[in-house]
Amino acid sequence: MENNEKNLGSIRTDLAIEAKDMFVEEQESKEKQLTGINIEETQKGNVIVSYVTIDQVGAEKIGKKPGEYITIHTESVKSQDSSQQNEAANIFSEELRDLIAREQLSQGARCLIVGLGNWSVTPDALGPMTVNKALITSHLFKLHPETVAEGYRPVSAITPGVMGTTGIETSDVIQGIIDKETPDFVIAIDALASRAIDRVNATIQISNTGIHPGSGVGNKRKELSKDTLGIPVIAIGVPTVVDAVTITSDTIDYVFKHFGKEWNEKDRPAKSLNPASMTFGKRTLTDEDMPDMEKREAVFGMIGQLNEEEKRMLISEVLTPLGHNLMVTPKEVDGYMKDMAHVLASGINAALHETVSIENTGYYTR
Repeated sequence: MENNEKNLGSIRTDLAIEAKDMFVEEQESKEKQLTGINIEETQKGNVIVSYVTIDQVGAEKIGKKPGEYITIHTESVKSQDSSQQNEAANIFSEELRDLIAREQLSQGARCLIVGLGNWSVTPDALGPMTVNKALITSHLFKLHPETVAEGYRPVSAITPGVMGTTGIETSDVIQGIIDKETPDFVIAIDALASRAIDRVNATIQISNTGIHPGSGVGNKRKELSKDTLGIPVIAIGVPTVVDAVTITSDTIDYVFKHFGKEWNEKDRPAKSLNPASMTFGKRTLTDEDMPDMEKREAVFGMIGQLNEEEKRMLISEVLTPLGHNLMVTPKEVDGYMKDMAHVLASGINAALHETVSIENTGYYTR
């Protein structure tokens, strides 16, 4: 797992778009300067795609490496909707294919897929699970080139494990394979950490900046990037965990928004505290439902007066010394990992092999 904490206290996040949001929150009482950070967002069907480009100036502000970050938000895995998963896989494939092209890599460029993570820890097994579904062809090009049709490229893969079980630095394992196999670029897949509950298992980040294995759980290893490996590294990550600070902070916000929605809906009793799902079906709470400072103070006293950064810092000060700032994953994580690995592998296969396309049941040849 990867993590970014520079200039952002102890709040865990690996997503560039969240790092940008945190910087803006810290500037609430100042002029919001986003020089060096370019952000665009578009809706593609049921999927929201955000593009964040960071230069050196922006990197110093939000603590992320300069480069391109593409964030794909889809609820398809959590909703177990196979048709929307197929849609997300297609969009992910298109974005990955475009990023590979911008790295000036040809259709025949050789790829090494690296599945980072620990098979034995479910929320950290996304990398190995994705590699297990990837379409591997390098051995065919070497041993039986006459059997390989047009539209495929040489692809090899490795799941190097974690240093705690191998005793070997992950980057050293990968560097050794690169020296022997000489791929043209690397795709590294890893589980990430998020600072928002609603992004867990719902966000795919693609970047050309590399990745730090293990740092999402405070075990930062040597980075995998063009600087260290000598070839382009495209990182793919999905947040699968959040810490207890995030859960507590988000829960307080949801309570505020719940009251705000109650106060704003004239046809329902404002004093009702029944969970919405019990009587009114699934409810969506948005930033528009957040009540003003005076009403928040009426609900939570002094805590209601705190801004986002102050609230998280307070919760961290309480939980961390007690040893209760746990890393948490949803109870449905087994199914989520299986479906997300399928989405990623299908998209990677279609992006790497021109002849491969995606449909609901996986991938097929055109």
